[in-house]
Amino acid sequence: MRTKFLALLALLAVAVLPAAAQDNGVINVNTATEAQISAFPGLAPLAATIVAKRPYASPTAFDAVLAAGNIAPEQRKLIYTRLWAPLNLNTSTLEDIMLIPGMSRRMADEFREYKPYRSIGQFRYEIGKYVSKAEVARLEQYVFVPPR
Repeated sequence: MRTKFLALLALLAVAVLPAAAQDNGVINVNTATEAQISAFPGLAPLAATIVAKRPYASPTAFDAVLAAGNIAPEQRKLIYTRLWAPLNLNTSTLEDIMLIPGMSRRMADEFREYKPYRSIGQFRYEIGKYVSKAEVARLEQYVFVPPR
C-alpha cells in the first residue's frame, strides 16, 4: 500500500509541478512565488508560511519548516527534487548535504573534503572525479559558492 501511495504521489508531482520545474530544473524556494510553491502536492496549506519564513540560509532550515508542517520525510524527498533551498558549499553541514536527493554518505564526504570552494568551477572539477558530467550538472542545481 505504501509503495502504491509513493508511486501515485510521484506521478502527481510530475503532473502538477510548476511549468518552470518540468524541464528538470530545481526551483529556488527563496525566489519561488507562492503560487509555484502551492502547486507542489501537499504544500498549498503551507505556501504562505514557507514564503513568510524566507530567506532560508540552508536546506535544513527549509526542511524544518516542512517537518513542522507535518510533511512526511518521503514527501519531502520528492519535493527536494524540484524545490530547494540552495546549499552554500562552504558553510554546509553534513545534514544539509545529505538532504540533496540521491546523496550518499561517501559523496557527502567528498563535498566536505574540498572545502572551502573558491568557485563553482572547482566544485565541477573535484566532484567530476567521482561522477559523470551529467551527475555533476544535476548536483550543481542544489549548491552555490558565495562570491568572495
